[in-house]
Amino acid sequence: MSTLRIAVQKSGRLHDESMELLKDIGISIDNGIDQLKASARNFPVEVFYLRNGDIPQYLKDGVVDAAIIGENVLIEKGDGINIAEKLGFSSCRVCIAVPKNMDYKSIKDLDGKRIATSYPNTVQNYLKAQGITANLHIINGSVEIAPNIGLADAIVDIVSSGSTLFKNNLKEVEMILKSEAVLAVSPILDAEKQAILDKIQFRIKSVLKGRESKYVLLNAPNDKVQAIIDVLPGMKSPTVLPLAEAGWSSIHSVISKNAFWDVIDDLKAKGAQGILVCPIEKMVL
Repeated sequence: MSTLRIAVQKSGRLHDESMELLKDIGISIDNGIDQLKASARNFPVEVFYLRNGDIPQYLKDGVVDAAIIGENVLIEKGDGINIAEKLGFSSCRVCIAVPKNMDYKSIKDLDGKRIATSYPNTVQNYLKAQGITANLHIINGSVEIAPNIGLADAIVDIVSSGSTLFKNNLKEVEMILKSEAVLAVSPILDAEKQAILDKIQFRIKSVLKGRESKYVLLNAPNDKVQAIIDVLPGMKSPTVLPLAEAGWSSIHSVISKNAFWDVIDDLKAKGAQGILVCPIEKMVL
C-alpha cells in the first residue's frame, strides 16, 4: 500500500499549527527531538520536517507528495505547484517597510533605491507591475537590520503583528500580498497517493468548517419560533423540539463564528432565551 509523504516546517508557529491540524484530523504522529521523518501509527502517512524554503523544490521533484506550507513561500518559489486547500492559520502579509523617519509618500519614492529581502521574485514582480526599478539585496534571515546598518533603504519581509518592525524603527508602507498556511500538492502524484490525499483533504475540510462555526441551542415560546428560524442560517434548517413546558420549544442550529454576535443580538431581540453556544470539533457535510 502506498504511503503519502507530507512535509511540514521543522519548527516555529507554522510547525506547531500544522501538527495540531494533523492531530485534529485523526493522524497520530510519533516524532522525537530533532527527528527529520516520522510515520503515522494509524494512517498511511509519513511526515517530513523540513526548512520552509526547501519544501517547494521537494514538491517539484516528487521527494514529498504534499506539504503544509506558507502561501508566500509558494508564490516566491513554487511555480507550477497547486494549492489543494487554504488552511486559515499562520496568517501573515508580505510588506514593504522603510525607516520611520523617511518621508514616504508612494511607491515611487523607492524608484532607484536599495531594497533588502528574502523574497526577490515576489518583490521584482510587484515592482515591475508598479513601474519601479530598484536594486535588490537578497538576504536569507532577518532583513530588518539592513536599513540600520546602511545596507538598504527599505525592506520587504513577512509581517504578522508588526512588533519586529517597530523594534527596528521601521514602518510598514505597502502590502504586497496576504498569506496563510496552505495544503500544497506535488505535480508528481500517482492515483493511489491521490486517493490518500483526498481522504486527508475531506477530513481537513470537516475540521476547518467546525472551527469556523458555533453550535447554538436556545429556548423560545412557540409564537416566536418562526421569527427566530428566519434569523438562523443553519446548515439546511434549524432543529425544533418541544420542551416539557407547554407552549415552548428548543431550537438547535449552527452559525458562523464571524457572524456570531450579530446573530445572538438578533435572536435575543426576537424572543430567544437560555441561549447556549458550543464549539464544534468537526462538521461533515
